[in-house]
Amino acid sequence: MNKQPNSRHCFVCGVENDHGLGMKFYEVAPGEVQAEYTVPEHFQGYPGVVHGGVIAAMLDEVTGRAFMHGEPPRFMYTAKLSVRYRKPVPVGEPLRLVGRAGRDNGRIAEASGEIYRSDGTLLAEAEAVLVNVPEKDLDGIDLETIGWKVYPDGKEGQ
Repeated sequence: MNKQPNSRHCFVCGVENDHGLGMKFYEVAPGEVQAEYTVPEHFQGYPGVVHGGVIAAMLDEVTGRAFMHGEPPRFMYTAKLSVRYRKPVPVGEPLRLVGRAGRDNGRIAEASGEIYRSDGTLLAEAEAVLVNVPEKDLDGIDLETIGWKVYPDGKEGQ
């Protein structure tokens, strides 16, 4: 299992974003990533339930990260995200997210993602269509400057 990089300011994975989720993702097999996360109460919509937009953000991240391997990393935009909310996603309870790479034609790819309760109950799922970030948009971006690196567990933000 290989830990994936985080950035400094991303809402989902930013290690210095005090208002974000601060999630960590691990590649568990080629084209498959997972995360374990307990959503804090301040991200709820209805009492005790994670806000649907936060659920969508987590699924957006886990689907895109299914293709984010290699050196240099493959960065992709989400062109389409279809979310199915199956059951209320609870705050304050451990969750497991899974993202899997699907069809890939080189520029456009598809991925799926799920959120599970610790007992294995499927809570939400998504299908994503992803498009490569054009190389010209990545020119001049220094990954070290944006903090894009693997932070050892327990050392985020250092």
